[in-house]
Order: sequence, then structure tokens, then C-alpha cells
Amino acid sequence: MLQNQERDLFSQGTSEHAIYLEYHGGERVPTAEKIGTHPLKGDGDFRSRECIQLLQQADIVVTNPPFSLFREYVAQLVEYDKKFLILGNMNAITYKEIFPLIKENKLWTGYGFNMSLVYGTPYDNVLEDNRKFVTSKGFDPSKGFVKVPAVCWFTNLEHNHRHEELILWKHYTPEAYPTYDNYDAINVDKTQDIPADYYGVMGVPITFLDKYNPEQFEIVGVANHGQDNKYDLFAPYVNGKNIFKRILIRRKQ
Repeated sequence: MLQNQERDLFSQGTSEHAIYLEYHGGERVPTAEKIGTHPLKGDGDFRSRECIQLLQQADIVVTNPPFSLFREYVAQLVEYDKKFLILGNMNAITYKEIFPLIKENKLWTGYGFNMSLVYGTPYDNVLEDNRKFVTSKGFDPSKGFVKVPAVCWFTNLEHNHRHEELILWKHYTPEAYPTYDNYDAINVDKTQDIPADYYGVMGVPITFLDKYNPEQFEIVGVANHGQDNKYDLFAPYVNGKNIFKRILIRRKQ
């Protein structure tokens, strides 16, 4: 049985009730009318008692939660021990509530990393960068389509990509890989530049997680400018220059 609770994020107040759909198989892509809809007593908030009761029946949760409530939503999935595949902003990787799950191999990224999503809204977005993007993708910007960048899949479902070995070919030199001013680790600006012959701690971009193989690397912590996170070890500086947030890793022998 598949269950889905759906909410119109851009509601104009024309719908009187939140609903859920319950699908028992049959047509590959049936309409909501054919499946049948069931009204909820409340507004469909995932934190409500009735939505939690639906969650408890689910085997796998696949959804696009509100990014502003991403921390709280993941905490709920973990609390109820659910398998999940959800969309979120890439910066969630370093959240104090999310990074410990990544470090402890309880959550990782799925197929599809650093994507841009296009949403239809009732509003006209006239930002030029957004207009160019949605036009290039075949959408009419005057219809209210907007772009949401830097999106990736987060999951606790196993997949083959997670166990592919990253091919390393560069060699370590102190000149090419400077040490942080305030921490004993080298800085690596691109995942593809991780040296093949270095086994100390390295600071790599958060995009490294798309290539992270837990059999090849160990995640040590994060450098995220002193956030309230027990794994946030320091604010990264090289030669006095502030560096964007880094994931700290170590090669496994």
C-alpha cells in the first residue's frame, strides 16, 4: 500500500480540506479521482497526530519537505525509524542536526546532487537570472515559474553509487595543499584533487559527499565557522584568508 499526504504550498485558500490519497495498485499513473481522496481533520501538517499515524504505516517515505523545516522533518523520520528519500538544500549537510547523521553513516546523499528545481507559483518572478534559467528549460517565466538551486537527495537507502571508489591520481606537495592556519589538516579545493598519497586529515568541499565511499574514507568532522555542533571543529583559514565550509575526511588504510 502506498500512502501520500499532499499539500499545496502556494494555496490561494480555495481548498477547504487537506487530503491524503491511498493507492492499492492497478493503473500505472491513475488520477486522484480514480484513486479516491480522504479528508484530514487538520491542515496536513506532518507534525499532527493524524499525519504521524499515516507515517507509522509507511515503509518508505519519498517527498519534498519544506526546506525551512528540514531539520525537524528529518528528526521525525529518525524518531520513527523510517527509510526515506527526500529532497533538501545542499547546505543542510552541515546543519548541526544533520551532519552527525552523515558522519555516523545514518544518512547520505542519493543520485542527483547539486540540482536546480523549477516550481510553478501563482506569482510572477521577474529576477533576470531566474527568467533566463526557466526559459532555457522550456518554461514560461511569465507563468510564475521560479528556480530553487543547490538541491540534492538525502536518503538512508543503500545504492551502488555510494560504494564506487573515487579514483585518485594527484600527489601531495606542501605547496599545492597548504595546511589550515588554525588546524592540522590540509586544504583541498576540489574533490577531484584529493591526493592519492596523503593519509592525514583533509578539508574538502561539501560537494565531496556526492563521491563519498565509507569504505574508502572516514568523515572526521566539519569546519563551519564555529556552529553549535560537536563535530564542528574550527573556522577554516589558509594564510589569513577565510575558506568556505569544509568537510574533514581521512583516507582509510
